[in-house]
Amino acid sequence: MDDETRNDENLEGQESGAADPVSDGDSPAEPENSPSSPPAAEAAEPEAQAASAEGESSEQDDAAEEPSEEAAEEPVAEEVTAPEPDQEIEKPEPKREEKKKDVIPGADLEPILVEPEAPQLSAEEQARLEAEEEEKARREAELQAEEEAEAAGATRAPAKMDKGSRFLATGKRKSSIARVTLFPGDGRIEINKRSLEEFFPRPLHQTMVKQPLLVSGYEGNVDLRIRVHGGGISGQAGAIRHGVARALTEVDSELRGDLKRRGFLTRDARVKERRKAGLKKARKRPQFSKR
Repeated sequence: MDDETRNDENLEGQESGAADPVSDGDSPAEPENSPSSPPAAEAAEPEAQAASAEGESSEQDDAAEEPSEEAAEEPVAEEVTAPEPDQEIEKPEPKREEKKKDVIPGADLEPILVEPEAPQLSAEEQARLEAEEEEKARREAELQAEEEAEAAGATRAPAKMDKGSRFLATGKRKSSIARVTLFPGDGRIEINKRSLEEFFPRPLHQTMVKQPLLVSGYEGNVDLRIRVHGGGISGQAGAIRHGVARALTEVDSELRGDLKRRGFLTRDARVKERRKAGLKKARKRPQFSKR
């Protein structure tokens, strides 16, 4: 019985399969006894792997196409920007320096100087200014006249003297006294039986002794023999100059004006004041004591 029933079922199944043909998209019926989940999972895994492989291959194709397109575009850009040999290459303009924010506005401008108005002077002040201007003009005229006189004195020829002639004069300054003897010669100067350079080592004192000879033009034409004593070195040099100027006026009286205008004939009478009785010095007194 069991075998018959199984044969009948098989025949029914074949008839139903022949009566209902299976479509292309439909999947065949699964047997009841076999499990359905494992085959479905196995079928899904290869499909996912195939989809991921297709996605990766498409990305690689896109990445390969992009550099090829850029490489194709680059030479075109170079061809467009390449300058012609005849054209001059334009240099980029240097960027202008940005002004510093710390700079004060208007610091580079020059200030405008406003001169103050001169105050109005009174009649007395104007008279005083006019007198000062007149005095200044007078002094300038005197200086100019002195310069002209010096030039005339330098060009003036010295007076002729006899061979045996001698001119004596005495010069003084403060407490120094100098006795000068002038006679024709070649310009030799002897002071206390010593030469000028030996007696007066300083050039200032040597120039002071020769000043009257330079002004009158007698330098190198006369010899001087001098005896001097008293006072200091500066006082002795001034006394000798005074004596030489006096001796020159004896030789030529026309030289007096030039020598006097320069102060060579002026006697400097300043001397040290003597000490008085009851005082420490000429004027210094001892400290006052009340008791």
